[in-house]
Parts: sequence; C-alpha cells; structure tokens
Amino acid sequence: MSLIRHHIAGAETGAGERTGEVRNPATGEVAGQVAYASAAEAEQAIAAAAAALPGWRATGLIKRADVFFRMRHLLVERQDELAAIITREHGKVLADAKGEISRGIENIEFAAGLVHHLKGEHSEQVARGVDVHSVKQPVGVVGCITPFNFPVMVPLWMAASAIACGNTVVLKPSEKDPSASIFLARLFEEAGLPAGVLNVVHGDKVAVDAILDSPDVKAVSFVGSTPVARTIYERGTAQGKRVQALGGAKNHMIVMPDADLDAAADAAVSAAYGSAGERCMAISVLVPVGDATADALVAKVAERMAGLTIGDGTDPASEMGPLITREHRDRVASYVTGAAAEGATVVVDGTAQEFAGDGFFIGTSLVDHVKPGMKVYDDEIFGPVLSVARAASYDEAVALVNANGFANGTAIFTRDGGTARAFEVDIEVGMVGVNVPLPVPIGAYSFGGWKQSLFGDSHIYGPESIHFYTRSKVVTTRWPEPSESQIDLGFPSNH
Repeated sequence: MSLIRHHIAGAETGAGERTGEVRNPATGEVAGQVAYASAAEAEQAIAAAAAALPGWRATGLIKRADVFFRMRHLLVERQDELAAIITREHGKVLADAKGEISRGIENIEFAAGLVHHLKGEHSEQVARGVDVHSVKQPVGVVGCITPFNFPVMVPLWMAASAIACGNTVVLKPSEKDPSASIFLARLFEEAGLPAGVLNVVHGDKVAVDAILDSPDVKAVSFVGSTPVARTIYERGTAQGKRVQALGGAKNHMIVMPDADLDAAADAAVSAAYGSAGERCMAISVLVPVGDATADALVAKVAERMAGLTIGDGTDPASEMGPLITREHRDRVASYVTGAAAEGATVVVDGTAQEFAGDGFFIGTSLVDHVKPGMKVYDDEIFGPVLSVARAASYDEAVALVNANGFANGTAIFTRDGGTARAFEVDIEVGMVGVNVPLPVPIGAYSFGGWKQSLFGDSHIYGPESIHFYTRSKVVTTRWPEPSESQIDLGFPSNH
C-alpha cells in the first residue's frame, strides 16, 4: 500500500513511524497510508523553509511573477489529474473538484500581479531636502494549516500570496486528503519555484504544535472549526506570531415575499447540498419571511431534493458525493434524528435513504420550524442538512442573523432594491450576497467573516493577504551638505 510522505526541500521524505489511513469516501476502502510528522520532521520542514528564505526574498519580482504564470498554465493543463485526486480522497464529484481548482487558479492569477501588489509609496520633499518612502517586506517563514473540504483551493488561498510576497511556506494539509498538497508542491517546483520555498508536512497535533511553537515561523494562516481556530489564534499570538484563523459558519439565506421563489429554491438547494454541505459558505439556514413564503418555499425545495442524484463522485451522473468519514456521516445524521425531539419538523429525512456498498453516503435533509436553542440550529453541522427558521418580518429575519455567533456569509433574495440596500447596511456579517447564495469573493477581493468566524484582523487571500504576509517599513532620507550639519536636541520637525 502506498505511503504518502512529506515534501521537504524538494524531496519526498518521512519514514512513516506514525501513519494514518486515507480512505476513499465513496467505497470506504483504504486508498493509502499517510505519514504523520514527528516534531523533528516538522522542524526539518521549518528549517528548510528558513534556509530557502534569503534566496527567495532576493529573487527579482519579475522572476517571481514568472513562476505564477507558469503555475497557472500547469494547473489548467493538469486539472483533470488533480480533480481525480480530490475526488478519490475527498469524495466530491468531479465537476465540483474542477470548480475548486478554478477558484484556486484565481488566487494564482492575483498573485501573478505581485509587481503591482508590492509597490510602496514615496513622498518627495516632506521637509527641505527630506524624502520619505515605504516598502513591503516579507514576514519570513509562514505556516499554513488547511482543512479537508478544499484540499486545493484553500492551500492556494494561503500559499500563493505568501510566496508571492517573498515568504517561504510550511503547509500542513488535512491528513484525510493529503495527496493534493503534494501534487501542488511538485507543480510549483515544475513551474520554477526553488526547492524549500514550499514544504508540506502531514499529520496531526504534533505537526501543528511544532509550527505554532517554532520561533522561526513568523505568521500562521488557518482554516477550520471555530474551537480549533480560537486555540490556534491564542497560542500563536501568545508567541508573537501573526495569526489569521478562520473558523466555522452558520450561513443564513433570507427570502422575502417578493422574491422569485423558484430561483430562491434552486439557489437554496445548490448552496445547501453542493459538496455535500461540507463547505463553510454553505447555506445551512433558510429564513423565509412570512408563513405563506415559507410554506411555498419549503414545498419547492423538497420537490427539487427528490431529483438529486447522490453517488460516487467519479460517476458523471452524480450531483453529490459522500461525506469525508464514517464518523462525520454519523454525526451529521444525529442532528436530523434528534431534531423532532427538539420541536422541529423533519420534512425530508436524508438519514433514511439507503445506499449500496460501504461508502460514507447520506441523503439530503430538510428540517422546518427550527429555532435558536436547538442543536440543529446552533451547531455548525457541515453536512447536507438545511434548516428552515421562519421569520414574521424583515426586521425579525435580520435580528435572527445578527444574533448568531457566526458571521461568515449570508444572502438575501428579493426584487426590491431598497430592501437589498438596507440589508447590506443592517447585516453584521463579513460576506453578503444579494440574490447570490454563495457570496465567495473573486480572487481580487478578500475572504473572511466576522465574530466567531474569524480570529485575527486580516481576511484571507486578495488585498488583505498582501498586508498579512508583508511588513511595512518607512524610510526617511536626507542628503545634506556637510556644512549644513549641526547639533539640535529638539524633537525632529518637518518645518
């Protein structure tokens, strides 16, 4: 059975003294073993990144940009191969895997503009003979800790901007689907990235702790659950590191009475059940305004659910694949089976759907009359479960969203421009969609929520990533004639 090893300083390494199983979620079969890094192996990767830092930082910006142009070409050329890796280890359907790669390419394209992104500022003659300019310099070695649900897109969210800014990277992907990160590291080096600039270590808390505790790691980017994000942020910042830690979500979609209910139902089904609900931008709570709107919308969503095809992601007919593990499938099912006891109405019970084989499949579920205080509402389920929390008015719907502890993404469906504009102002959420169910920004903007969905001051990728992965330095210069020099004990003045 194949062993997926670490990628350090351009070479595959790792004896695999500790390993974990990598399963195909569609069959339940063990597809391989992944090496779990020891503290020493994680330190080896950090040391490789530190050794590569001076050379990469000194590399000209145009030459750096060339790497990203070549990387984009390689990703497009080999996307089918990479999508197959994603589907085999994650389970999502091939079309979804290719969509993930496409969104990752956006970040490569943004990073390719590094010559522009890294421009400083210059002010001439701020005082007589005095000029001031600013520069953006890399922070150093960056640790990137990424989740299972987007094994290509999220690493590219982080590594692309970090490397473009002149940093070197130690990437710790999810141990559940690790092969895509190795593929990316090899592809970057094929595109011309020097060995050691991007290193990959697999494993568990041992590797994460090494990244968080190493004095050579200056910044950490993380995407995962809120409890872990909080821990990563607190531990990293306590040691003086920059940390951006993106946590969980409970994304609401408000549907006004004037909305196109067919379009809203299509959007709700797509956003709730796409990628089996295993994405932090999934719509997990539908908030129809008024019982008439709710009754009609619930019926339309249930009708569309009946036509969904769930199966192996390699089957072109499949629209939704399995969940990542058997344990996660059972956890998701528990929210549906326990909803009725909490007072909710299970309209469609996906746990009752049967599937052949030993894959980690589950059907789609729809739960109505959900309220805060119910586990099905309060928790991030991260599976194909759509809750319906009815609201009597626009104000009640907005108050429901704003009271939630998560604030990653939200959407409103309406035909009224005034309502839509008011929603943009009133809602306390980081990413907002108007008649758009998954408001994931394009690569030229930045991704991130508020409240418990983000720990740290910087959102991920886009312009804010350039700020996060660089330090600003301001330089004041003067070239006086020797005869002009004199002692002055007063505070420097620009007059």
